[in-house]
Amino acid sequence: MHSVDLTRVPTFYHKYIQKINETDLSEALHSLQAELNSFLEELPDDKWSHKYAADKWTIKEVVQHITDAERIFCYRALCFSRGEKGSLPGFEENDYVNASDANSRSKESILNELKTVQAATLSLFASMNEEQLNADGVANNNPIYVKGIGFIVAGHAKHHLEIIKERYL
Repeated sequence: MHSVDLTRVPTFYHKYIQKINETDLSEALHSLQAELNSFLEELPDDKWSHKYAADKWTIKEVVQHITDAERIFCYRALCFSRGEKGSLPGFEENDYVNASDANSRSKESILNELKTVQAATLSLFASMNEEQLNADGVANNNPIYVKGIGFIVAGHAKHHLEIIKERYL
């Protein structure tokens, strides 16, 4: 079971954090990345443009969303670990996906970007000491703390991996 203080994380994110079994953040991130990347690499090219319903995202768009969200979460973690006191903005996931043009990209291009962001995520959280991991901030008008954000990154990706497995294939 994770080691996150859920009282310091908005309730909306609890469902993501609770998907993670590891107690160590680095282990959680490494484990999720290996599981997600292995699955996506084996996914046939023809599945990447599939939608399970007309108003849903393609798998390309889902993976781009995972990448974009991870970048945003890590920016928040960086800011708060460095003492940022200002409130950071939220983001509208559908607007980001619509503006991403993911469907015009290749599977390889999308996977390479994901892996680059994941490597940066590992490096960022590995660079933080306990004080930084416990730093607080406000994002999208909600108080949150850095270590919680790290577990959200892993749980959010796991959430979307489960959706792909359950609804797209």
